[in-house]
Amino acid sequence: MRPTLALKVSCVVGLCVYFMLPAAGAAQTIDVSGRYECAQAKVRGKIVPCMAAPLTLKNDGKFELRGWEGSYLVNGQWVELSDSSVRSRAKIEPGHKIVFRYHGKHGWCEMTYERRLAELGKTSLS
Repeated sequence: MRPTLALKVSCVVGLCVYFMLPAAGAAQTIDVSGRYECAQAKVRGKIVPCMAAPLTLKNDGKFELRGWEGSYLVNGQWVELSDSSVRSRAKIEPGHKIVFRYHGKHGWCEMTYERRLAELGKTSLS
């Protein structure tokens, strides 16, 4: 039994559409670069004064946090920070926020950093 011309054409069109569509698993890049200030800290569910150093995510994929330097990668709704020996990840949340959740010496901690879009005295956005 021979395939009809209509079946051949529909197969060719289907393959063309398949190869022209972007991959479903292709990562979308979100620009999270900028300077983030600690907006809130929670320890064991209680809000405590936030005294953490600012987090800087640079355009070239590098970061700096209290002398810790390394690279970062955006993976879906997560920012993954790493250097040669340590890895950490934080969740990207609406409102230019990055939230770290980890178990510290005082129990579960949550650090919320907010991006500063404009600094006083500067006219350009970060």
